[in-house]
Amino acid sequence: MGIHELGARTRRLMAHEGRWMTSLGLWVARRTDGVGAGDVPVGYARAQAPTAYGLIFVFVVETVGVSFMLAAYPVAHLIMLLLDLYTVCLVTGLHAAAVTRPHVVGPHGLRVRRGAALDLWIPMDKVASARHDLRFPDANRPQDGVLELAVASQTSITVELLQPVIAVSLLGTRTEVHTVRCHADDPRAAVTAINSFLRINS
Repeated sequence: MGIHELGARTRRLMAHEGRWMTSLGLWVARRTDGVGAGDVPVGYARAQAPTAYGLIFVFVVETVGVSFMLAAYPVAHLIMLLLDLYTVCLVTGLHAAAVTRPHVVGPHGLRVRRGAALDLWIPMDKVASARHDLRFPDANRPQDGVLELAVASQTSITVELLQPVIAVSLLGTRTEVHTVRCHADDPRAAVTAINSFLRINS
C-alpha cells in the first residue's frame, strides 16, 4: 500500500469518525440526516437494537470493573479508562448512525445507507423494480454485482437496477452493482414508497 493510498484511507476513516460522532448529537436531538421535504425515511436499525444495547451495557460494566481493578495504578487506570470510554462511545455512535441515517426514498431517487459507513445514491430512473424479499445472506460468499446491506444478518428488500451504479466502501473500494439488497424495519411500506415514486417517474 502506497503513502497516497494510506493517506486516502486514513482521511476516509477520520470522516467516518466524524459522522458517527455527529450522529450521537442527532440521536439526542431526535433528528435525522439527509431527509428532505417530500422524502420518505426508511428505518433499518430496529433489528440490531437489542445487540447494540447489550454490547453497550457490557462495555459500561467492563469500564466500571476495570476502573476498580486498576485504581492503584494511575497511569494504567487513565489509559484503560480512555480506551473503555471510547469503546462505549463508538458502539453507541455506530447504532446512533444507523438510527439517524435511514434509507431515503424520494421523487428523484433512492438513498441506501449503512449507518455512517456507506451512502449510495441511486437515481430513480435507474431503478427497475423493488420487492419485499427476506434473505439471510452469507457474508463469506458475496455475489458479483450484488450489494448486500444486511442488518442482524438479514435483508428484506431487493432493488433491481436498469443500469449499474458504483458503490464506494468505507475504505474507498469501488464496486459496480446492478442489484441492491438491504433491510428495512417495515419493508412492505418501503417497497410501496419506492414503487409509488417509480410510477410517478415512468
